[in-house]
Amino acid sequence: MKYSKTQTQDLLLKIENSLRDYLLNNNIKNPIIIGVHTGGAWIADWLQKSLGFEGKAASLNISFYRDDFSKVGVNPRVDPTAMPVSVDDKHVILVDDVLFTGRTTRAAINEIFDFGRPLSVTLVVLVERNGKELPISADIVGEKLELDNNKNIKLLGPDPMILEIIDKG
Repeated sequence: MKYSKTQTQDLLLKIENSLRDYLLNNNIKNPIIIGVHTGGAWIADWLQKSLGFEGKAASLNISFYRDDFSKVGVNPRVDPTAMPVSVDDKHVILVDDVLFTGRTTRAAINEIFDFGRPLSVTLVVLVERNGKELPISADIVGEKLELDNNKNIKLLGPDPMILEIIDKG
């Protein structure tokens, strides 16, 4: 099942508006937006532009930080981490497409701390689904989904970005 382009765009606008409110309510100016490859990086770039921040969002390749690295290895299509600025004493907005078990988020936070010590890390996800293995929740969520264990959700893109629910294969 694919979400339509409009349905996916509506979720993107929901997280954009929620993030805009969150930044205003918490008096956060000029945060560092960091996306997790690949879908999170696409969303982070989109948020960077739509919120009017200059430059390109930073991006993380968390492959070497995953606790299952020895089992799955490195995805050969993943780009390297691109962290153009220090995160020391900055507010970080960590963006991913799907929050599932929490392991990707844990790996991303570990990598961020290798670049410095941020003031805060705010997690933004397009979809949060059932199946958490770690006590990690997103601060801003486009949609929460309950999916059967034999289903995955994937963000296709980057232009246009479209969510797709697929059978595990």
